[in-house]
Amino acid sequence: MAASIESLLEEISGVDDPIEELQCLKTALLSIPLRDLRDSVSGQRFNVIFSLLHSDDKEQVELCVGILERILLALGPVTLAQSYRAELQGGLTHPNDTVKILALTQIGRMVEHPEASTEILNNHDILAATICCIGEEKMDVAKQAIQSLSKLSHSKPGLDKLFQTDLLKVIKDVMATSDIIRYRIYELVVEISSASPISLGYCAKSGFIAQLLGELTGDDVLTRATSIEMVTSLAHTQHGRKYLAQQGIMDKVSNMIKGADTDPFSALYIPGLVKFFVNLAIMDSPQQVCETYPVFQNKVFVMALDPDPAIIGVALDTLGLLGSTVEGKQVFHKTGERFKAVWLTMSKIAGAGATELRVRSLDAISQLLTLQPEQQTEDLLALTESWFLLLSNQPMDMIRNISTQPFPELHCGAMRVFTAISTQLWGQKLMINTPSFMEFILDRSAGQTKDAKDAKFDLVGSLVCSSTAAEILGSQHYIRLKSYLREGAYYISAVAAVSTEGAD
Repeated sequence: MAASIESLLEEISGVDDPIEELQCLKTALLSIPLRDLRDSVSGQRFNVIFSLLHSDDKEQVELCVGILERILLALGPVTLAQSYRAELQGGLTHPNDTVKILALTQIGRMVEHPEASTEILNNHDILAATICCIGEEKMDVAKQAIQSLSKLSHSKPGLDKLFQTDLLKVIKDVMATSDIIRYRIYELVVEISSASPISLGYCAKSGFIAQLLGELTGDDVLTRATSIEMVTSLAHTQHGRKYLAQQGIMDKVSNMIKGADTDPFSALYIPGLVKFFVNLAIMDSPQQVCETYPVFQNKVFVMALDPDPAIIGVALDTLGLLGSTVEGKQVFHKTGERFKAVWLTMSKIAGAGATELRVRSLDAISQLLTLQPEQQTEDLLALTESWFLLLSNQPMDMIRNISTQPFPELHCGAMRVFTAISTQLWGQKLMINTPSFMEFILDRSAGQTKDAKDAKFDLVGSLVCSSTAAEILGSQHYIRLKSYLREGAYYISAVAAVSTEGAD
């Protein structure tokens, strides 16, 4: 096959219009398993393919990119760095975006390898061109550049090169291009900062993080909305949260939530502020965050009663995320009537309104009702049971009626609520005491989409795996549930077809 590839390369270099020959080469390369391709292409030179990238013929360029993707993937990072460094550098400034992405992808591979990375670190022009790609119009190009530079920063030499040489000026020059590009640089900075406390130190010393944090309280509400997303990403790591706390950012965001009541444009950035605290609560402690920053919890309750669907949706998601933890459930329970009012609103939304909000409400309800077996203390079981019974006068019928409406996403949402209560003793008792409910669960004709079948199957599996199900539901139902589980989610029972002569 190596000889075949060599002969195809010779044919390509000998014709003026090589489209057909390029297609043959691409087909030949794809026919060889990747593990065997390295032997076939090692020792070959593919300069002719790189040279054909310099063409106005889009089809020719796309074929060359496809060929090079396959070839370069088969070659090791060190070989790439030693043999094709100049060609890849040229690709970074190519007018075709797919060529830029090809070059950036291969640079990303090289900077992850210790020996190949050294070759790239010693090439200022490649790194400068990679940084400039963050300013390209096409987002796919910028994303690939950010990813490759982020990988480079996983080593101290990489950090030194980016932040302690004149490449820092290149980054700042690119950053000054536009607001959009500035936030792409922030994205790179957050990616680098998240890797380790040392990486964060480099980014902080460069002034980028202070600049980002300064954007939080700027006059432009859209800037606030974008910057809080970046700051929230920074808070995903423990060292990031520690740094933000040292800078007083938690208090600053809390004060922004307080001040939002008098800002007519707050709807643009309030969801981001709330998500910031949700992230803190999930990462650390819902109780600690809610008690330290009560304005956050109060705002979520107010948002749940807001007439704006976008604001309600964020509140529902937040209630579900916090309520998925035992701490979150306990925090809500302590608020007494305030949470009860929110819960009743969630029930109304689940029963009527826009389909998307109904689904989000059902998901939040299921998260709030879920208890893992090890969490099922007497107090928590009493709490989830009381919440479920508050949904309506006949909560089992309410959720079942939602599941029978002609919207697959509602069916799945209702099934998740039933799955949430299926491992709890009181939930199983409600199921067996609700007329025809077990038949409803075992009926495969309800919910014909894949997602609906999967949701029903999850419910059945949850019941079968419960240690109390056989006793509570009875042996007959339990055996049928086990059969359902054994047959799988997509089982179709064989039905004898009877035809009548002369029938239409």
